[in-house]
Formats: sequence, C-alpha cells, structure tokens
Amino acid sequence: MSVLVVTGTCTGVGKTVVTAALAALAAARGTGVAVVKPGQTGVAPGEAADLDEVARLAGVTDLHEYARFPDPLAPAAAARAAGLPPVRLADAAGRVRALADVRGLVLVEGAGGLLVRYDDEGGTVADLARWLGAAVVVVTRPDLGTLNHTALTLEAMAHRGVQLAGVVVGSWPAEPDLAMRSNLRDLETIAARPLAGVLPAGAAALDPAEFLAVASAGLAPAFGGVFDPAAFRAVHGLP
Repeated sequence: MSVLVVTGTCTGVGKTVVTAALAALAAARGTGVAVVKPGQTGVAPGEAADLDEVARLAGVTDLHEYARFPDPLAPAAAARAAGLPPVRLADAAGRVRALADVRGLVLVEGAGGLLVRYDDEGGTVADLARWLGAAVVVVTRPDLGTLNHTALTLEAMAHRGVQLAGVVVGSWPAEPDLAMRSNLRDLETIAARPLAGVLPAGAAALDPAEFLAVASAGLAPAFGGVFDPAAFRAVHGLP
C-alpha cells in the first residue's frame, strides 16, 4: 500500500497545487494514482473544488471527495454549521486502504493544517496518517513566520509518531525578499533534511503540459522530479 498525505502549516499555502504536482508526476511515470479529499469546505454543491483543480492540472480523473460543506470553516465546524454529519476519519482510512490495494499511489489532501478537527471527537489529518501508516508531505509558506509554523507542525508530527515525507514550499515568488531567501536554509535545519521541493507562484494558472514541467523541476527525485535544493539555494545566493 502506497499512500502519501499532503498537509500544510496553515490554510492557503498551496496544498492543492502540490497534490496536483505529485499526481502529475506519478501519472507521467505510469503509476495508477488516485487523489482523495476527505472533507472539502467552503464550496457549495456543484461548484468547482480542489479535486477539480487537480484534474485540470494533472489530468488525473481517479478522484474521491468524501464530504462537502459550504462554509469556509474547519471540517468539524463546517459540518456543524451545515447541520450535516462530520467526516469520520476512521471510515475515511478504510476507504483509502481499499483504494490503495488496487492503485500504485493514493494521495490524500487534508483541509487546513495538520491538527484541524474533522469531528467533535478531535480527529485530525495526523490521526489519519498514523492509522494509514502513511508519510506526510508538509506544504509551507516561504515568508516571515513560516519557520515557527513549520517547526510546530513537524514537532506535532513527531509527537504523534507520524513520518515526514518532506517539506515543500508551495508558492515561491518571482522576486523573493531577504526573509524568504534566508528561510530556505532554516527550513532545512528545522526538517533536518533538504527541502523536498519548491513550486513557483502562479503554477495553478499553467496548462497541463507546462504544469508537468514545473512539477518535475519543483519536486525532488523521491517524488519523481529533479529538484536540487543545493542548486536552488545557489541561485538565490545561499551556500
């Protein structure tokens, strides 16, 4: 069973784009890949959502959304606001296992950050990853404040026995400031390993062919790409 869980240090960091990049690279190398969104919030029925973006960018159609709530809240709060049953992550884990039995790779994109609640009992993406025995890709911001957010996320993962697959910067601007450039090295120190990728800002607006090239350049060989963190640092004047 091969499952990767994608989470973020907070909302809006580029989880969906990173998920799409992972899916695009897997599909390009002939791996049967499914993408799961256990709980989608902030989107009304019939509206385009995260999995639609994955399909558009990566060309993957094996997509699974388990629940949808219209309010832009954490899944547990969104379920309460809508008067709907919450997502039971234990059930979601069983469904992901069943998919993984017949797929080469299953990607699971969480909502918000690692410890966002999906139900009133406190189930989180960290729990889901632990139940699945899945490693987690942590998507983070490049700018000021990201070091604390990333450190807290990785500390919470370690405390819960969740394995790190890598840290990926989800949206790197064309003109990074001093803090962003400095954070490249410090993010690696926090993770105790090289960065697993950096995707450029605006990647979500690319066509599928362009996006595949960006995914390959922006993700590490472990994910099917060619990203070299030392070379990327050197471009930005860092040792």
